[in-house]
Amino acid sequence: MSKQSREPLLHIATVGKTVGIKGDMKLHLMTDFPEQFVKGASFLSNGKEKITLSDVNLERGLVKLNGITNPEDAKKFTNAKLYTTYEETRKNCHLDDGEYFFFDLEDCEVFEDGIKLGVVNEVERITITNYLSIKTDEALVAKGYAKKFLVPFIEPFKVCVDIDAKRIELRGAMDILEAS
Repeated sequence: MSKQSREPLLHIATVGKTVGIKGDMKLHLMTDFPEQFVKGASFLSNGKEKITLSDVNLERGLVKLNGITNPEDAKKFTNAKLYTTYEETRKNCHLDDGEYFFFDLEDCEVFEDGIKLGVVNEVERITITNYLSIKTDEALVAKGYAKKFLVPFIEPFKVCVDIDAKRIELRGAMDILEAS
């Protein structure tokens, strides 16, 4: 087993049906970073086989795979999921100040006014808002609070995020937990 195959993988796109007679295929993005999809970019197909893009047209949502020149050959990649590593994502995707990768927020401890509320289990997107899904700290569960709760990851709730320390400070999250 190669080192790369043991790293956590991110599902970032799914290849769809063939389009036209030259082996073009639809590309369904599962990422906020379409800039990853450029001519010559390589991904893992279904987490195993490395495939390289020979052409990309994001406006039309189309890609061509290296070595594929007709619909018959392209069809074997229909519904293939494309994956990348966390490391490649960090290298190829630009974040603005105050933006974070979902996978960096997971497992962060969540605090409000010095009280540990829990740990981020995952980040959920509901409509246009990202929410932290927080597994409530056992001490609070023992006091009768819900085992998990959601907090919008927006101002004014977000106070301070320290990815290196795996710590997030929130405001108003305790009110949400109490109402859960």
